[in-house]
Amino acid sequence: MDDEGLARLLRWTQEGIVARRQLTSLGATHGDIERMTRRRELTRIHRGVFANHTGPLSWDQRAWAAVLALEPAALCFRSAMPGGPRTGPVHVAVTAQRSTPRYAGVVVHRMADLGHRVNWNGEPPCVWPAHATLDVAARAADEAEAFTAIATAIQTREVWPDSLRQALEGRPRIARRRLLSALIDDVATGQHSVLERGFAALERRHGLPQSQRQVVAVGPDGTIHRDVVYPSQGIVVELDGRAFHSSTQARDHDAARDLKAAADGMVPVRLTYGQVFRDGCRTAANLATLLRRRGWSGVQTRCPNCS
Repeated sequence: MDDEGLARLLRWTQEGIVARRQLTSLGATHGDIERMTRRRELTRIHRGVFANHTGPLSWDQRAWAAVLALEPAALCFRSAMPGGPRTGPVHVAVTAQRSTPRYAGVVVHRMADLGHRVNWNGEPPCVWPAHATLDVAARAADEAEAFTAIATAIQTREVWPDSLRQALEGRPRIARRRLLSALIDDVATGQHSVLERGFAALERRHGLPQSQRQVVAVGPDGTIHRDVVYPSQGIVVELDGRAFHSSTQARDHDAARDLKAAADGMVPVRLTYGQVFRDGCRTAANLATLLRRRGWSGVQTRCPNCS
């Protein structure tokens, strides 16, 4: 048995997770593996997969164990998406025709054309980041969650809008394809057409007064376009759809716009994707209250989702 190669494999590669076939390729026999298990040099995790310690497994170790147990397999969905959580279940993709055993903490996804979507040289093998991001966004609960998935992935700089568009072009049957394309454009250009459409729908569902859109005004840096204005009530709503909004310069710019609106006698309100799509009924109720306090005499409509 190649003791040096075995020591290197157990200590430095695959987070200390190893498959039986890897051990036998180094000359280990069945007896060798059983002896290392009895001595607790190896701990059996799944059938044919071992760890080089007896303690709890990290998420990365669980990911390696799942991929090795189901080989050929690759991490997918949130487990492969840039910026995805390294907690919870491990999502693993296999080919569509396979039948696989069940392992605790492992979610198996059967995918067509898996070979074209996977970086088999990854450590461990993973669905390419752009495809994993699209998979997560396509299954998101709403537009806000889909936007967050795309924005989070792009912010890691492991994927770019162009790579997402290219991946999307090769997947004509993916769910919510038109929405995903629009969200990628929103993130790439700093615009927020999806958010604007969502806010217009929110207004209609809740019977809010007709607003004016993209009103030209003079801002701190020259001419600006205010997203939504209720002129009779003196309220301006800015739809905050930018993905990257943490820099001091961006916050200063937004604060200057809001201050200028207040100086012009307007009440500035700033809304996000989550407020419009995930918490739209509460947002509409608060906006209706503000409008009434500023002179609106209408009545808010309750939509089917209003609690």
